[in-house]
Amino acid sequence: MVEDDSHPRAADRGELESRLAADVRAVTAGSDRIGRIFANMHHITNNDLDALLHVIVAETAGAPLTAGDMRQRLGVSAPAVTYVIDRMIASGHIRRETDPLDRRKVILRYSDHGLQVARRFFGPLGGHIHASMADLPDEDLIAAHRVLDAVSNAMQIYRAELAEYIDVSET
Repeated sequence: MVEDDSHPRAADRGELESRLAADVRAVTAGSDRIGRIFANMHHITNNDLDALLHVIVAETAGAPLTAGDMRQRLGVSAPAVTYVIDRMIASGHIRRETDPLDRRKVILRYSDHGLQVARRFFGPLGGHIHASMADLPDEDLIAAHRVLDAVSNAMQIYRAELAEYIDVSET
């Protein structure tokens, strides 16, 4: 009997984790390249792109960012994050909004224009992803979500550990 290489035995746990890590790196590299194309097409810098990604990830998670949150995520100084945010507002990608839970706080949100621009560019990618996963059973998607969530959590933990070594006033 020939073993299906796409489904290694459970005893090969290290190999499975290694393959998943390689897959995450491949997705990251591909995503990064597509993001850089978006940035180039819309005349924004890599820091601007990173800021936009942080805004959309935070909004999707239901935890919109403040400028201070953005500063921490980008690892830049207060004047640098203000410059990035002001540029993104001027270009119409994001907007400042008073936090409905704490009127003293200002949060960053995608603007309607920014969402339209992103949807026009990334919509076809969403279609390709949907088509690529059409034949996968829901159980596989649920398991994949759990794996990606675990990888994301591991990255957050590691990023927090690395923060001990970074003085954002120097970046």
